[in-house]
Amino acid sequence: MANDALRPDTARPLVGRSPAPRVGRRPGGGIPGQGRQPLVFLLPAVLVTLAVVIFPTLFGLYVSFTDWQLNDPGGRQFNGIENFRRIFQDGRFWNALRNNFVFVGLGVPLQYVLALGLALLLNQDIVGRRFFRVVFLLPFMMSPVAAGWMLGRSIFDAQRGPLADLLTWLGVERIVFFETGRRAVASLLVIDAWYSIPFMLVMLLAGLQALPGEVFEAAKIDGATGWQLFRDMTFPLLLPVSLTAVVLRAVFEFKVIDIILVVTGGGPGDASETLTAYIYKRGVSGLDVGYATAMSQIFLLVVIVTITLLLATVGRKVRETV
Repeated sequence: MANDALRPDTARPLVGRSPAPRVGRRPGGGIPGQGRQPLVFLLPAVLVTLAVVIFPTLFGLYVSFTDWQLNDPGGRQFNGIENFRRIFQDGRFWNALRNNFVFVGLGVPLQYVLALGLALLLNQDIVGRRFFRVVFLLPFMMSPVAAGWMLGRSIFDAQRGPLADLLTWLGVERIVFFETGRRAVASLLVIDAWYSIPFMLVMLLAGLQALPGEVFEAAKIDGATGWQLFRDMTFPLLLPVSLTAVVLRAVFEFKVIDIILVVTGGGPGDASETLTAYIYKRGVSGLDVGYATAMSQIFLLVVIVTITLLLATVGRKVRETV
């Protein structure tokens, strides 16, 4: 019986028989309705994107070409490029945009350097490391309004603030931190850094803990110093995480408004006012929706160009280094 399986007549293929039909398949291949299933699953995401992103963007673009005063019963009136012409003649707009670049150009590097130093410290095997990790994260657990009030309206207060009293005790003349535009911007940079550093700290600390420890152990055996390890290994390997943290913080700094409205209100005058705060005042308080929307469109374009240039220049160097 075992040899019957080896006989030619039993091993001969069946000729003339068509294969059994595949149930549920179309002649061209595939399961009926399979081509429409991805579209059905994508439809909710497409509808949400249309509702919350594309339609508001297109509607905002239309409003920017209108004269829309909320206190005018006449409603929206198309005025062409008049709003954009007013923007280029508005000195307050350019001052606010300059303050935005100050927060991005000075605030983000300050936050990165301090966050990197703290991340390197907390990545070491020190006593109370877990405790200090929680403590350094506390500012980011607060709302920006609370942080601005606690620091700007209490600690930095020139009359009753502890910082002014400390400087007086050290023999320094009492400083009014928000008396001039430069002092106000500098004080806001410090307050914003105190609140924002934990965000970068978390990202950089996670990046440090993901680095391969075997490579560093091998470098130490070869006699590398701590500075050489940081310069040639830690910092280059951390560049992708650093770029991500810097880009995100740059976007956040362009949008900063909470701390400014709470601490200075944009003052003295409009010296510390950012473009986000100016747009809010013009559109919400001033009821000039058309002009505020036009400024928003210009601002959006500036942010997109700035972040694109940052990714194109710094991002290319990061890819070359890594």
